[in-house]
Amino acid sequence: MRPFTALFAFCFLSIAASAQQPVWPPSASHTVLTIWPNGAPDATPTAGPEGNDSTPSSKQIAGRPIIRLTNVSVPTLTLYRPKLKNTGVAIVVFPGGGYTHLAIDLEGTEVCDWLTARGVTCILLKYRVPNTGPYPKSPAALEDAQRALGIVRAHAAEWSFDPKRVGVLGFSAGAHLAAALSTHFDKRLYPAIDANDTLSCRPDFAVIVYPGYISLAEDRFAFNPDIPVTAKTPPAFILQAEDDPVHVENSTAYFLALKQAGVPAELHLYAQGGHGYGLRRTELPITAWPDLVDTWLKTIHMTP
Repeated sequence: MRPFTALFAFCFLSIAASAQQPVWPPSASHTVLTIWPNGAPDATPTAGPEGNDSTPSSKQIAGRPIIRLTNVSVPTLTLYRPKLKNTGVAIVVFPGGGYTHLAIDLEGTEVCDWLTARGVTCILLKYRVPNTGPYPKSPAALEDAQRALGIVRAHAAEWSFDPKRVGVLGFSAGAHLAAALSTHFDKRLYPAIDANDTLSCRPDFAVIVYPGYISLAEDRFAFNPDIPVTAKTPPAFILQAEDDPVHVENSTAYFLALKQAGVPAELHLYAQGGHGYGLRRTELPITAWPDLVDTWLKTIHMTP
């Protein structure tokens, strides 16, 4: 075989092998931490083993399937380190899925790829599902989120980011979880386990993407009192489409509550977009939202 032909074949096979590598579970190059060393509090049995419940007929986004992880009983944190540069910012990502499953690639690993390419440390929280929220219906997912923020801050020096620049980014139910954590950080919902639980679980900022459970459709879209916004609630970036079947009032209600509390907030509403698009670009303008977050993080002086 000629040298050029051999090199071409090697490169082709390497690219093909790389493309076939699954995004979940994470590869050995990623640090993965189990957040509850002796079992999670308020644990409930799952219907089966953890796994992907997507089928060939499941919804696709931008022509691609979604990994729908369910029956999660052992929550974990997965570290994705910045590429090329490091801004000193860390973001903990909460995938959505209606508290029944986690869109672990669409609203998880793909988000971390975007953040790390921009110099942000990404930590993906695989929180418990199903039937683990919204709080207070179940405290489990919020317990996982509170515990996760303490662990992340405890690793700030080791993972090379500023413990005072730690945010959260959530989608759908994960966006509700981000808002719940932003308003339930003064007291842990579980007895302290170790030194991680002595560190603040208040995010320094929150990115809220097509949230649910924040306005009450059964009560004329009144603001959910279980999201008790105060002046201590962190700044938020909020995004949703008017035609979202989960209802755009979830975003407008949270924005108005933040405004009334004097908390800086940025709200972006689009006419079209529906629900559950993650970062996958389509012909709709709303799917360019990551560029808006890039700008907002500079505006609130989190990234340079």
